[in-house]
Amino acid sequence: MLKMTGKKKAGLQRMPVLFICVCVLPTLILTLLFTVIPTLRALWMSLFDSTALGMNSTFIGIENYLYMFQDDKFLQALGNTFKLLAVVPVITIVFALILAFMLSQTKLRERGLYRTVFYFPNIISLTVVGIIWSFVFHPNMGIVNSLLKFVGLDALARPWVGDAKTALWCIAVTLVWQATGYYMIMHMAAMDGISNEIYEAATLDGASSFRKFISITVPLMSDIIGITFVLAMSGTMNLSFTLSKVMTGGGPNGASKVLLQYMYEQGFMNGNFGYAMAITVFSLTISVILSMISRRLSNREEDKK
Repeated sequence: MLKMTGKKKAGLQRMPVLFICVCVLPTLILTLLFTVIPTLRALWMSLFDSTALGMNSTFIGIENYLYMFQDDKFLQALGNTFKLLAVVPVITIVFALILAFMLSQTKLRERGLYRTVFYFPNIISLTVVGIIWSFVFHPNMGIVNSLLKFVGLDALARPWVGDAKTALWCIAVTLVWQATGYYMIMHMAAMDGISNEIYEAATLDGASSFRKFISITVPLMSDIIGITFVLAMSGTMNLSFTLSKVMTGGGPNGASKVLLQYMYEQGFMNGNFGYAMAITVFSLTISVILSMISRRLSNREEDKK
């Protein structure tokens, strides 16, 4: 066999590196253009007092950030956002896990149909979803009030999206309905990777379906559950803006207004572009921190095992 020279060996060693660079370069360029640069631009603009057109800009440093915590409307929107983040991701993931387990463990012939039906809300335009649920909660024509009146609970009927006590939770219900099917599919894909022998052994030991779900399914799926929970938090923060705008307009009196909606109003309706960018950076920071906390908690659970 012919021996390769040092130059040929070095060339062959560099080929995988060059191939990886060629593959990664397009993604890196797109990430820089559409993520890194806009984020840095938003951070820079948040330090100015400027209009939406960027005219009459005045450098004010961190005054926009300091003003946030003196702005009652901002604090109200922030509180509404945290309420949704505290409730929606948890309920969504729990429902998704239960549905995924039921469909994975049962031998229904209609399993494919149920998967399609549950996933269908995720492919509908979010604006359409908001309109549909606005009719569901409609005080006169809505299904909710009609059912309450049908069973004799007329006293509980109310203008759900027009009541300050329930408007935000109407958005929460809609978010759960819209996203559960998506995470159910992800969980079903993970459950298919769990060996049936484990479930069969548990069945022989007399374990109930609930015990198998708690003792086998959930522990073996801790990784995917952590990932879907982070995705659910991000989705809740982003999608709540559209639903709030479509279903309630942020009302009544800001009771259902969320952080991104307030940012939109400040930037595109009030022309306070610098303050809107500060809210954007603040929202991004919250998303990153929550994601880090969620992943850290997931990693701790894995270390305990």
